[in-house]
Amino acid sequence: MTDRIRIEHDYPTTAQAVWELWTTPAGIEKWWAPDGFTVRVDRLDLRPGGELVYTMTATAPEQIEFMRSAGMPLSTESRKTFTEVEAPNRLAYTSLADFIPGVEPYEFLTTVDLEPGDSGVRVVMTVDPMHDEVWTQRLVQGRENELANLANVVAGS
Repeated sequence: MTDRIRIEHDYPTTAQAVWELWTTPAGIEKWWAPDGFTVRVDRLDLRPGGELVYTMTATAPEQIEFMRSAGMPLSTESRKTFTEVEAPNRLAYTSLADFIPGVEPYEFLTTVDLEPGDSGVRVVMTVDPMHDEVWTQRLVQGRENELANLANVVAGS
């Protein structure tokens, strides 16, 4: 599987508002984690070559059980390195996948384009597949869940 995956979501707000939620610690902590997890931003250096470092912690019983059964810690530090930062239209970053038991660490790319329209902004997220189909599907489900969480934050603001 070599094709990049495209995920789209429309939001009734401005590109600038979505950009703020995607590029500030307070914004990221509101929606970044998939359901059943929390996120704490440890470091954010928003520039090409800069890093986002955050800790994701399983908090819901189902996610805690999954992490334990997979032999994974309940909290994991994640690291993304920005490759493009073009406010408020484009953000691209590599993610370090160093948390998968039995798999050598590797990086994969995510590109986020914010496309303003008449009724708001469309977020187009393009991601590299992971090392196998199961983990790629987990990635897609997680990203779709994150975008739904972002929609909830936008609706509440």
